[in-house]
Amino acid sequence: MKKLLAIVFLAIAVHAFGQIQRNNKSPLTIETIMQDPAKWIGTSPEAISWSEDGKTIYFDWNQDQDTLSSLYSYALKTKNISKVELNEKLKLPARYGDYNSNRTQKVYTRDGNIYLLDCKTGNIKQLTNWMDDVSSAQFVLNDSEISFIKDNNLFTIDPENGLISQLTNFVSGNEKPEKKSSTQKKWLEHQQKELFVVLNERETQNKARNNRRETEKVEQPLKIYTGKNRVSNISLSPTGKFVIYSLYDRADGKSTSVTNYVTESGYTEEQQARVKVGSPQGSVEMGIFDAARNKLIKIGKSQIPGLKDLPDYLKDYPERMPKEGDVIEDREINLFGPLWNDTEDLAVVVALSQDNKDRWILLLDPATGYLEVLDRQRDEAWIGGPGIDGWSQSTGKLGWMPDGESVWFHSEESGYSHLYAVNIKTKKKTTLTNGAFEVSEAFISKDKKHFYFSANKIHPGVKHFYKMPVWGGNLTQITSFEGGNEITISPDEKYIAIRHSTANKPWELYLQENKPGAEATQLTKSTTDKFNAYPWRTPEYVTFTAEDGAVVHARLYRPESPEKQGPAVIFAHGAGYLQNAHKWWSSYFREYQFHNFLADNGYTVLDIDYRASAGYGRNWRTGIYRWMGGKDLSDNVDGAGFLVEKYDVSPQRIGLYGGSYGGFITLMALFNHPDVFKAGAALRSVTDWAHYNHGYTSNILNTPVEDSIAFIRSSPIYFVEGLEGALLMCHGMVDDNVHFQDIVRLTQRLIELGKENWELAVYPVEPHGFREPSSWTDEYKRIYKLFEKNLKD
Repeated sequence: MKKLLAIVFLAIAVHAFGQIQRNNKSPLTIETIMQDPAKWIGTSPEAISWSEDGKTIYFDWNQDQDTLSSLYSYALKTKNISKVELNEKLKLPARYGDYNSNRTQKVYTRDGNIYLLDCKTGNIKQLTNWMDDVSSAQFVLNDSEISFIKDNNLFTIDPENGLISQLTNFVSGNEKPEKKSSTQKKWLEHQQKELFVVLNERETQNKARNNRRETEKVEQPLKIYTGKNRVSNISLSPTGKFVIYSLYDRADGKSTSVTNYVTESGYTEEQQARVKVGSPQGSVEMGIFDAARNKLIKIGKSQIPGLKDLPDYLKDYPERMPKEGDVIEDREINLFGPLWNDTEDLAVVVALSQDNKDRWILLLDPATGYLEVLDRQRDEAWIGGPGIDGWSQSTGKLGWMPDGESVWFHSEESGYSHLYAVNIKTKKKTTLTNGAFEVSEAFISKDKKHFYFSANKIHPGVKHFYKMPVWGGNLTQITSFEGGNEITISPDEKYIAIRHSTANKPWELYLQENKPGAEATQLTKSTTDKFNAYPWRTPEYVTFTAEDGAVVHARLYRPESPEKQGPAVIFAHGAGYLQNAHKWWSSYFREYQFHNFLADNGYTVLDIDYRASAGYGRNWRTGIYRWMGGKDLSDNVDGAGFLVEKYDVSPQRIGLYGGSYGGFITLMALFNHPDVFKAGAALRSVTDWAHYNHGYTSNILNTPVEDSIAFIRSSPIYFVEGLEGALLMCHGMVDDNVHFQDIVRLTQRLIELGKENWELAVYPVEPHGFREPSSWTDEYKRIYKLFEKNLKD
């Protein structure tokens, strides 16, 4: 009888799901929009680069829809696009390398060897023939030599005669101390010398030989013992007198593991993954090797202000506040860099506190190890924003100004990431850009007269390319397309290659003269005829007011003929610090298509850039500090109210869904606001922040031991009792980002609390970002079924 009932119930479920699919009023199907995007949508051009002579643009593309993308080229003279054949591709210089001061030569590494390119003639000279692990080749000593890293040591090579010199001698492990002789042993040695003349004569001869060897020996670089640390960022000063290096000490925190159940071997296999927030963290120490005097110089950190400053959140834990007379230890910091001055042995380095609440830009004198503060950025939440996160000289986040005595950098001092310059002698700081917008991808023109950068000056969801006098002034907008504009400038800076997209059209490649108002010519057409046959919506760009008065930006998708008191779905994007209510092609392209599908089927869809989304400045970025599921969740609740008030949506027919951080928001919404959301689909969700990674989580919530209040009020697992609506959870079993353990722990809470209106779908072969079309299809069929059943029936 039980077996018969099971078959009946299964038949009813299959019939119900089939009926839902048959009720589809869209020309799209979930199977279609979740298939391999390369075959359905097409492949957009990527990895844009220029030839050294500026006559050819190279890019990765897959116009023929082969298995993999191939390298293509566009010739400015002939205006032809062609696939680069393998033999030609192998002859091309590497895309990335280092240029000499007048950019007539470029040095790069490939397949373990060093090559020198003459940028005018195109001739390539191979400098080494090792097939070894070689990296970081760059011009040094006024372009007379090339430095490189091999076997974790710094070398130079003379490109004219091939002479190689080793400048450092890093040795793993610790220096072994000289063994001390025992008193008994020393007495016996002394007795032997008193009794036997021949032993004294031999000792004298041995000392003479050793002295001669020491006199004739060529001096070797000092052995620098690194212990268990990893050496990185080895860099030579302009004069060659100093080497700055970093030692990375990897902490011994307990790593998590992910179990793979579907394997080729037939056995379960364990995959090592990350540590959890609050685990011991690695540290970076910076050192100086005085190559001229063959000795080490210690960097002094006592000059750095604020190392004893305590975070504000400690006020919530009065028992841990220091009392009068207590010794406050210095906070741990990591040093990053260096950025050498072009002519002097002076370097700029960046210090970041390990709690990420301070960032110092410092001037380092390598001769003394003395650090001098040029700028301090303090944020009681956490340091971040465009051009500020981490260290990367190559991506243009920090640099020397043309005067050679000022340094430019990004800061959120005004509330938005802008450019500043500080003079290393006078310490005078100059504001270069300002306004209620963000600046990113900045670099100085080759003639040193202008800055180029991207900014969302016109609208938070529109990025344009700008030119500005190097010491500040009026911004000149170069690009004209509304939407997203990713720029790769030609070597002579006469042209820009633009990767452009809009909300309903994927990325394509364009060419434009580097002049404001110049016409941009489309070079590629990547989308398929099948994809183009559907009239993809350009969403409406709307704003609404949150409960605290903040203005929230969102995308809106509407049916052609909306039903009165109709159903609605809110989408919560993932990644936390990410923007999706923008006017370019979304990285959530499957969700974008799904929203068109939902609108065709009568749903109003709202896609919100809730609190902590990118693109809106510091206060928005840090709006979730110490409370995930606070303002970010209330923004989604206010979005639901906005739909009810302005778009005639029924307050009883609102659902939401999202993945990763969006899945977390979905859980918090259903657990804390069951009166607002009738159904939700939480995909690959964080359920307990104490089990997520350290780097991301500690910025926002500190650590579980130090700030338990923040973790408890931010984690869905503490609020399961509030579930009333229908909940669908979907999770990959080999998710190495948000581990499968997360959803298993939450499931056990649901079981123990006797909750019934929930469903868990697991995907045995999927990591955090699904790969298989069959998995995407199954997941989104379940999401659609959830909404059809709970928001329509």
